[in-house]
Amino acid sequence: MDLVIRGARVADGTGGPITRHDVGLDDGRITEVAQPGSLTGGRVLDADGLVLAPGFIDMHSHSDLQLLANPDHLAKVSQGVTTEVLGQDGLSYAPVDDTVLETLRGQLAGWNDDPAGFDWNWRSVGEYLDRLDRGIAVNAAYLVPQGTVRMLAVGWADRPAKPAELARMKELVATGLAEGAFGLSSGLTYTPGMYADTAELVELCRVVGEHGGYYSPHHRSYGAGALEAFAEMVDVSRRSGCPLHLAHATMNFSVNKGRAPELLKLLDDALDAGGDITLDTYPYLPGATYLSALLPSWATEGGPEATLARLSDADTRERVRAELEESGSDGAHGVPIDWSAIEINGVRHPGNAALVGRSVAESARAAGKAPAELYFDTLLDERLGTSCLMHVGHEENVRAIMRHRTHTGGSDGLLVGDRPHPRAWGTFPRYLARYVRELGVLGLADCVAHLTGRPARRLRLPDRGFVRPGYAADLVLFDPDTVADTATFDHPRQAATGISHVFVNGVAALEDGLPTGALAGHSLRSPGRGR
Repeated sequence: MDLVIRGARVADGTGGPITRHDVGLDDGRITEVAQPGSLTGGRVLDADGLVLAPGFIDMHSHSDLQLLANPDHLAKVSQGVTTEVLGQDGLSYAPVDDTVLETLRGQLAGWNDDPAGFDWNWRSVGEYLDRLDRGIAVNAAYLVPQGTVRMLAVGWADRPAKPAELARMKELVATGLAEGAFGLSSGLTYTPGMYADTAELVELCRVVGEHGGYYSPHHRSYGAGALEAFAEMVDVSRRSGCPLHLAHATMNFSVNKGRAPELLKLLDDALDAGGDITLDTYPYLPGATYLSALLPSWATEGGPEATLARLSDADTRERVRAELEESGSDGAHGVPIDWSAIEINGVRHPGNAALVGRSVAESARAAGKAPAELYFDTLLDERLGTSCLMHVGHEENVRAIMRHRTHTGGSDGLLVGDRPHPRAWGTFPRYLARYVRELGVLGLADCVAHLTGRPARRLRLPDRGFVRPGYAADLVLFDPDTVADTATFDHPRQAATGISHVFVNGVAALEDGLPTGALAGHSLRSPGRGR
């Protein structure tokens, strides 16, 4: 064997008891799991006192572009992630044509940046996956983004799709799945995906179910109407026969304080009736998105240029202000905006650096402006390429949902901006440190299963997510007494402590706590599609 990890406490991904074993690796695979001291190999790694687990699977990642621009990917490698799922929230860069790609580069700059000189040499899902295979630090799966598909077939019009347009969307989804995507994502508070009605989503999900994929929606509201929005997604799954994975499934804003049990009952009732439903969450209270996402959907119809034109018109600005501050826009989850809870955390132009780390309300006071005016002026000056944190979460909801029987972990992490949300660097060690060791919300073996075996089953990965002979050697070795997230809101780009080794396909990406720079990851293709 290439390597023997000797005497580790193995949390195998099932949630069963943690027991000491030797684990042998050879040619990128786990070859043996045996009694301590029984294996020999070319190299022996003493793991006494450490926990060996399957590599963590990030079920909700926004590394679509940064994984290519910075393939060493320290943010994820340093916290033990060996696989992540891209193409989230209905908006990503494949499939595209030249026009849609140009639009997305601007629209998603607050999520992913738009690096100068970057080589955009793909258009299809398959070509994007091939680009990943040039060399990345972790494995990556992909979801076909429903909003991007709607841009291609319908454009930015706020109306039901015509029969021919729906047929084209179904064809695009089927092609993406045939080329290796694992399912379909939606961002139903983001334009233009939010313009799809329930019937349209059902039709697309029928295609996904027929191809063995799953549907992962960012549903229509996490605030007012959140339960109704969750119920719509459950109904889409039931009517289409497509498995459902609820993205960052939380209950936010003041209207939902303490209401997690209502969501869990909705899901349990559906599961007990035979539904196939899973979910992911991140272990933090604030959310993050691009600042223009708060706008009402009508204000963004027609695309970014039309949006900027509306924001330059005084009468339209007043209409938007009233909707944001008085009634609550659909983009802001139906809740009137509290500008003190919206913190700008990333800008593109150095002249706006003073806005970073401050709420819109605070910056407006300093500038002598009304908050809405500062908001509009910032969007215009930044050409919509600004990101923000939304301080709207509730700890009791976070804890209740992470205990659910179908829960998995997802960072929802954005890697760009001046002060990105620390979840991009800290999600997985934070589960182990705060919610296992400090609070006891989850047991250690159970938490590892949430982050490994459960997501592998949702993805239908035949050889990942568990410590078993024959499985890919995606592994993480950590000290359960010291593992911790160090990323904070003030200093978000900080690696975890207590994680000594991370192996991706048997190659060390992290060794003795230090990154190796190895690029042993590759695209994962949905079962039956192959590499």
